[in-house]
Amino acid sequence: MKTALGETWGVFWGARNEREKALLTWGGAAVAVVVAWSVLWAPAQQGRATLRAELPALQKQLAQMTAEANEARTLSASVQGVAPTGGALRDALTASLNDHGLTPTQVQVIGNAIQITLKNASFPEWTVWLNDARRQLKVQVVEVHATALKADGQVDLTASLQPSTATR
Repeated sequence: MKTALGETWGVFWGARNEREKALLTWGGAAVAVVVAWSVLWAPAQQGRATLRAELPALQKQLAQMTAEANEARTLSASVQGVAPTGGALRDALTASLNDHGLTPTQVQVIGNAIQITLKNASFPEWTVWLNDARRQLKVQVVEVHATALKADGQVDLTASLQPSTATR
């Protein structure tokens, strides 16, 4: 294939006089320049112009998003310091237990603490709930009494939780 193409080109080129060869060379160069301009240079130049036009709006959006992110961080920090207490904490813990599929036998306010009593509860599920409650409701465990039942992983337990005094 290469040799056939080379032979065909050689026959074609050899049949041309000097003037035709010069015209074909300069014409080919002009076509190459036009193709390079229309395929490579013009789209890149238009893209640069478009980006230059859009850049101020994008910078404004970035500044707004940065300001909103800073505000969110500030609000998040202020909310993290507020932990519910008393009846609000009792209600929040009861709702959280129910959300995790744990049904408390009793939830009561005793001083600053909330005492939770669970019967025949899954200990692994309770520890997962306790970790979530610690993070979300900012509570800490004051006291826990757990009694293992015959079924593996099942316990009767009483836990006292109070609002956490540690800041995170």
